[in-house]
Amino acid sequence: MKYVVWIGVAVALCMAAWRIVQPEVTNFIFHDEVQETAAEFSARAGFSSFQTDEGFRSIVIRKAAKHEIALDPKQVTVRTSGPPEHRIVYIAVNYTVPIDFLIFSYKRHFRFAVEVHQHPAYSPLVGDDGTALRHG
Repeated sequence: MKYVVWIGVAVALCMAAWRIVQPEVTNFIFHDEVQETAAEFSARAGFSSFQTDEGFRSIVIRKAAKHEIALDPKQVTVRTSGPPEHRIVYIAVNYTVPIDFLIFSYKRHFRFAVEVHQHPAYSPLVGDDGTALRHG
């Protein structure tokens, strides 16, 4: 009987730990996806009509929904600046996730920002001579 109680306590602690760790892991993965998308957006901006700031905001919200994170457009800030060959993309995401336990719940706040600077020397859309490669 004593072992059953200890096993029950251990299982309850593991479940509680997972409820705390799981949103952290999800945020880490979501942050990485936003970083990759921003880098892609920065590399393509100016060379094609890849996305507007609003379009990119929609992409971030869809990526969040894939991870069961509900985002309002006001929770995602997207700014692009600079000429096409030196594009800077800035994305900030600010959201709260409820963490529920059997007897209580609390809200965990997440906030991150990503800033990607495109430099022509590192851009896949720049030729060997440093000139921009244009489509079509």
